[in-house]
Amino acid sequence: MNPFRLVVVGGVAGGASAAARARRLAEEASIVVLERGPHVSFANCGLPYHVGGEIAAREALLVQTPESLRARFNLDVRVRHEALAIDRARRCVRVRDHTAGREYEEPYDALILATGAVPVRPPLPGLDRPGHFHVRTIPDTEAILAWMQARPVRRAVVVGGGYIGLEMAEQLHRRGLAVTLVEALPQVMAPLDPEMAAWLHAELRAHDVALHLNDPVAAFEPPAPGETAAASTVVLRSGARLPADLVILGLGVKPEVSLARAAGLEIGRLGGLRVDAHLRTSDPAIWAVGDAIEVRHLVTGQWQLVPLAGPANRQGRIAADNVFGRRSTFEGVLGTAVLRLFRLTVACTGAHETALRQRGRPYQALHLHPASHAGYYPGASPLALKVLFDPDTGALLGAQAVGTDGVDKRMDVLATALKARLTVDDLADLELCYAPPFGSAKDPVNLAGMAAQNVLRGDVRPVQWWELARLDPARTLILDVRSGSERAAGHIPGSMHIPLHELRARLDELPRDKEIIVSCQSGQRSYFACRLLAPRGFNVRNLTGSFRTWHMAVGAGAPG
Repeated sequence: MNPFRLVVVGGVAGGASAAARARRLAEEASIVVLERGPHVSFANCGLPYHVGGEIAAREALLVQTPESLRARFNLDVRVRHEALAIDRARRCVRVRDHTAGREYEEPYDALILATGAVPVRPPLPGLDRPGHFHVRTIPDTEAILAWMQARPVRRAVVVGGGYIGLEMAEQLHRRGLAVTLVEALPQVMAPLDPEMAAWLHAELRAHDVALHLNDPVAAFEPPAPGETAAASTVVLRSGARLPADLVILGLGVKPEVSLARAAGLEIGRLGGLRVDAHLRTSDPAIWAVGDAIEVRHLVTGQWQLVPLAGPANRQGRIAADNVFGRRSTFEGVLGTAVLRLFRLTVACTGAHETALRQRGRPYQALHLHPASHAGYYPGASPLALKVLFDPDTGALLGAQAVGTDGVDKRMDVLATALKARLTVDDLADLELCYAPPFGSAKDPVNLAGMAAQNVLRGDVRPVQWWELARLDPARTLILDVRSGSERAAGHIPGSMHIPLHELRARLDELPRDKEIIVSCQSGQRSYFACRLLAPRGFNVRNLTGSFRTWHMAVGAGAPG
């Protein structure tokens, strides 16, 4: 009797995890992995750090090799083997062996497609000039390093402010290059809301990374007379000309579905393979995982493209389970992600405001700036934490955070809370680790839940930073309750100043015919002031995140 034949097209996160899981479930099965590149399982998330030298050895990026996968799992891994076509009726894959220069057919009983994604390549003049590189594979990094070793490279232009673009900007700066980052949108890192992305803008500028926002590339041109550029002069829509010795193209990726499309498999509206909850495609014998597929967002319910290694790994395991009869479900994604940018860590999970508005989903947003650990213990630093929640049920909808310490662990808690469908009441009641070097008795996650409870219970009414520009000064007063020294360092124009400790004695200075927006440095003292004023008949609202959020959004980190 012939063994069950599983063919996996593609390696890296989704394909390699699917093949390894399949072997653990079916020792006698024939499992073939076809990978058109030279490496079947490598840490593509580590590629920027290899370019920057933080990961010195290329071999450190090789998670598994064909030899190690054969030895450990008895997998038949064939690198430089490209799947050319799928014959669904005969259940076989047409394969080209690029090493031997031959083509052959590989039969299957089940097929898992892990074809990944390819870099977006817009029709820009000069895009293919020498010295332009994507960062997607180990050969990409080798080509970048070879280019830099062969000629003097002093100035780099990174096009695209997503994860790869930001990581490459950091790493090229680490190598001593003068770095310019170009982003077509008004902000970097699209999964963040603008006031949170503003922290990254400020950090880039603090490290002398020139930032061109809301100004897409128009063309890549040969250097004009008087311009010195080993690669190109990057010409922006505004007319700005940026000579570059090296150009990194971080314009995003799109699903690699050419093989699936040619086979007649269903493709979704976003261009990814459409799969069901068991990761099965429109063909009952074919599954698909990773960057090539569309997935449901757990908060918005919308189809999404989420090219992240974590979901791809889990999908590989789930697909293998279903191939071998273990009914397993992939519920969807939250888009949980984390990034280091120089001194900052930034992380997010769930939905952001734009997505919620597009869905017509009611939500409330709160900003907090708690300390990363107990304030009396040395080294505490503030976090910028934002939570989004349902104004009726208190259900958590999303979260974002930026800071120098403790960001990742808070976001992991909030991502877990989202997956478990917890409410802000649950956040307030979570029992989390506490010792002075690590946190506070009221962890930032607890504080976020408590602040949301205050809103839900009507103890305070929040106002957002962007609303200040729309207020009518004839009907509204902004009250600053910080100390005099804090106000001297910067304040909201037109605001009135009464320090919190003087407020009870100076109530007669406040108008009763105007709405009072109370602000402090981070939002806590302004909340105290609201609770003092509201019972006395004043119409008050609290500026969530207060001066720190407003200043970053409209000043220090604003596009410019």
